[in-house]
Amino acid sequence: MIRVNNLHIPLNYDDNTVRKKICRELRVENNAIKSVSIFRRSVDARKKDNIFFLCAVDVVLNTNEDAVLKRSKNASKVKPYKYEIPEWNGGASPLVVGMGPAGLLAALILAQSGANPIVIERGRDVDRRTSDVNKFWTDGTLDPTSNVQFGEGGAGTFSDGKLNTGTKDSRQRKVLEEFVSHGAPEEILYDAKPHIGTDKLKLTVKNLREEIIGLGGRVLFETKLTGFHTADGKITAAVVESDGRTDIIETDSVILAIGHSARDTFEMLHEKKLPVEAKPFSVGARIEHLREEIDRAQYGKFAGSKALGAANYKMNVHTSNGRGAYTFCMCPGGKVVNASSEENRLCTNGMSEFMRGEINSNAALLVGVTPEDYRSESPLGGMYFQRGLEEKAFTLGGGGFCAPVQRVGDFINNKKSDRLSGVLPSIGPDYNLCDLNTILPTEISQSMKEAISVMGKKLRGFDDPDAVLTGLETRSSSPVRILRNVETLESVGLKGLYPCGEGAGYAGGIISAAVDGIKCAEKVIEK
Repeated sequence: MIRVNNLHIPLNYDDNTVRKKICRELRVENNAIKSVSIFRRSVDARKKDNIFFLCAVDVVLNTNEDAVLKRSKNASKVKPYKYEIPEWNGGASPLVVGMGPAGLLAALILAQSGANPIVIERGRDVDRRTSDVNKFWTDGTLDPTSNVQFGEGGAGTFSDGKLNTGTKDSRQRKVLEEFVSHGAPEEILYDAKPHIGTDKLKLTVKNLREEIIGLGGRVLFETKLTGFHTADGKITAAVVESDGRTDIIETDSVILAIGHSARDTFEMLHEKKLPVEAKPFSVGARIEHLREEIDRAQYGKFAGSKALGAANYKMNVHTSNGRGAYTFCMCPGGKVVNASSEENRLCTNGMSEFMRGEINSNAALLVGVTPEDYRSESPLGGMYFQRGLEEKAFTLGGGGFCAPVQRVGDFINNKKSDRLSGVLPSIGPDYNLCDLNTILPTEISQSMKEAISVMGKKLRGFDDPDAVLTGLETRSSSPVRILRNVETLESVGLKGLYPCGEGAGYAGGIISAAVDGIKCAEKVIEK
């Protein structure tokens, strides 16, 4: 198979368009092409009057491929990706804790290998969880066990379902292929900035669970890990709680894929003196603009094109006080949502459906914080720092899970907003106009203001005074890292425990978390 890179493809392309481009590049006739498939597709919008797709295309020929390769500098020979399922050689069923992307893919690999994993999730299945979340967004009734953070699919289920990643690990292809085979759109296999959307992600998650069960796995919802039994520094069993009852699950392997918000579990691990350290993360607020304004700023006259969809952006700034500020988890045509998981504490996130058709586009505007900012000697200092900010956000919003909201222009001028104009907040169940400066640390708000100004020069309209900030975004990543052995991926304090994914501090998104889940599953099988 030949991969042809750097093909400029028009937005309204079809199969014949692609074949003609390939024929010209490889200097072959159309009948020499056996099959064509897009491997990678990105948008080149550097020139607003000439936007096109930049593609890498895989081609199988009916003729001698080695001879054809000599005719093009943009082509190379490649082998199709194939993940080899490891073989389980027997032993106690492994336990996977958590059903976010890390836990789901770990459990899937274990099930495909014949290990018959047991999977526990403190929250509910995705259908009941969706009902619980919708009730919270409607009337403010929070269920601490079933919400945006906890339940089947993890926190990413109520997000944009963004799948782009910085990892170069080849296992990411396995993740994407499994998502597609379980209901995700096929274009995630080749889009440079793939996303599933919260609507399609729910079906994908459910189908993954059904395969795990079909291959011999067990899935237990509303079941929380509360402790371990150990002997000679090794796990012998897990202690779990369900419906007020304590049970023991005998196992010598536990993949701990708990997500970044399992604060009681972090406390339990710390109490048991397992090595945990505070790590840097980021805090800030969600910034919302009208989708059509962002689309025009990015795509010019091509704004509104069905081929392009709603426009993305990603920016970062090194501010004068030495901190980094950046946009994160951008949700084109999406909503800002209340992502709280604890009573009397409020945090936000962004969410888009697959079609990205909402009136606003939003992103987190974040500033980095480090253990020095936590003013705590505890390895859980970052978690307590998060909690403190979320309590202030809850109070500023007026309680009852009303989010604090402010116009960008008022935020810049340290003025409580008394009106909105142009951009209306998308968050529910309600919001209150406030001054976010009163709850953000000064160095954070200063960095955000500077970033808004600089980013406005990079993306027209980003610094629009009528854009809206909704606070606070505090859970960009885990505030802790559960230390593990580089080679075995086991906890440095307890053999048989595999800290995994974003919650453990080893991933930063759906794909990297899922890849880490696969790696941990492989280590369990290898052991």
